Amino acid sequence: MPRISTSRRSLLTAAVAVPAATLGAPLLATPAAAVDAPGGINVVHDWQPLTLASGVTAAVDVPAVRVVKIAGTDFLQMRGGFTGQFTADTVIGSMPATITVPKVVRAVCPRNNSAGINSCRVEVHTTGRITVFGGTTANDITWVTLDSYSAVLA
Repeated sequence: MPRISTSRRSLLTAAVAVPAATLGAPLLATPAAAVDAPGGINVVHDWQPLTLASGVTAAVDVPAVRVVKIAGTDFLQMRGGFTGQFTADTVIGSMPATITVPKVVRAVCPRNNSAGINSCRVEVHTTGRITVFGGTTANDITWVTLDSYSAVLA
């Protein structure tokens, strides 16, 4: 009989795989302070738009952020995308005031494929500043999608 394992990696995989539609009304109606059911997924902060910096343009799917609790662990998740001309590490915006992070949170996100480089690091600082890393004058970043951004907060 196979052994069932619940690692943080498997929880993160499940969190990314769960479409937003399945987290619909029943979970959104649950107060943030509600007791987390073992193995359950609760929305702590629902989707809120990011404030973009000057020179950064929202993609069709406007960048947003939320916090979900999966089996007792909080995850910061982002969706949407943005465009611009990033030739250095660049602050692309800030978090909504209602969502704070206890530490610097990082994730790797897809970007335009240039010279074989197709991902970049997106980092959220404790001040709420969001920075994209990896652009250079020889290999600029022209777009980034945040749909794969999911990071543990604790």
